[in-house]
Amino acid sequence: MNIYFICTGNTCRSPLAEALLNNENLPGVMAKSAGIHAMDGLPISENSAQLLTEAEIPYNKLSNELKESEMHWADLVLTMTAGHRDILHNRFPEMKEKIFTLKEFAGVSGGGDVHDPYGGDLATYRTTFAELTELIQFVIRKLSEGK
Repeated sequence: MNIYFICTGNTCRSPLAEALLNNENLPGVMAKSAGIHAMDGLPISENSAQLLTEAEIPYNKLSNELKESEMHWADLVLTMTAGHRDILHNRFPEMKEKIFTLKEFAGVSGGGDVHDPYGGDLATYRTTFAELTELIQFVIRKLSEGK
C-alpha cells in the first residue's frame, strides 16, 4: 500500500505523517509526502526536524511539490485539511475515490483538519506531532482490518 500525505508546503504536517508511518516498518506499506504549494528541496521546518530527531525517527529532510506521477503511484492519498482534499478532487477527479482527509480515513468522529503548526513554537509543533501520532495509529489499525 502506497500512501501519499499532502499538506500545503510539505515542511510541517505531511513530512511528520510520512516519517511516523514509515517508522512503523509495516510490510508492504510505504509513505511519501508533498505539498500542494511546495517547492522541491526546501528544508522541513526546524521544529518538525527537532521532534523527529528527539523521537529517533528517520525523516526526509527536504520538501517535495505535489506530482501527478506520485498521485498515480499512491493507493491512498491522505490530506491534512478538507481544503487540500477538495483541491485534489478538483485537480484529479479520476482519483477522487482514493483521496481523503487523514481524519476522515482514520475514522475520527467529527473529522476536521489536522492543526497547522506553521510559524508556531516548539510546544505548538508538539501538539501537532501528538495529534499525528494518534492518527497514524488509527490508520495502521484501519489498514490491518482491511487485510
